[in-house]
Amino acid sequence: MPGAWRPLPTPTWLTEPFWNAAREGQLLVQRCPDCGEHVFRPQYACTRCLSTRLEWVRSSGFGTINSFSVVKRPAYPQLPSVYAVVAVEMDEGWFMMSNVVDCEVAEVCVDARVQVAFRSIEGMALPFMVIAP
Repeated sequence: MPGAWRPLPTPTWLTEPFWNAAREGQLLVQRCPDCGEHVFRPQYACTRCLSTRLEWVRSSGFGTINSFSVVKRPAYPQLPSVYAVVAVEMDEGWFMMSNVVDCEVAEVCVDARVQVAFRSIEGMALPFMVIAP
């Protein structure tokens, strides 16, 4: 895949469950059993009520593009020359950022439905978004 190289995350004790699930093709998010808040990026405590009882739950992997930006000057020369970075509101109500793959950037728009698609890069499964059928 052109532009497949990218800086890779370094899993930690906090993010390891996320990356292990990604390897299995599952998108996980933390959820607070005390207040119901979904927490993403992985945290030690709930961002709403500060409970430390966060649990990992499976996400549907579907969402809606809330905002996007088209990058025409990539930070690294190995990345594609043009790509879309999206802020996605996942169906469970939490937000994540990613890149849209397998489409032209002209197809990316606010309110477009997307779903997670994992891509293996240097032994890691990274969550990208594709336009939902």
